[in-house]
Amino acid sequence: MGWISGIVVFLMIWWTTLFAVLPFGPRSEETPQVGNAHGVPDFPRLGKKVIITTVISCLLWVVVYGLIASNVISFHDMAAQMAEQDKLMEIK
Repeated sequence: MGWISGIVVFLMIWWTTLFAVLPFGPRSEETPQVGNAHGVPDFPRLGKKVIITTVISCLLWVVVYGLIASNVISFHDMAAQMAEQDKLMEIK
């Protein structure tokens, strides 16, 4: 995996993890201010959630990188198999 694809994979993992982490721990205000919706969290703790998201994403990226580097997941082999299947479909 090159640098560009590594960064792209990390960003995809990071955003997915962020959306998984965001719902944990918010508490709505008991008496919302005028103009706020009733579901607005009192203290969203976004900084803490960004740090947690980054740590989890780094761990997941290392796992994905390990799987790709060890050829457990080989995208080149998958592409070759798909091309072979396309050729067989054209013959039929």
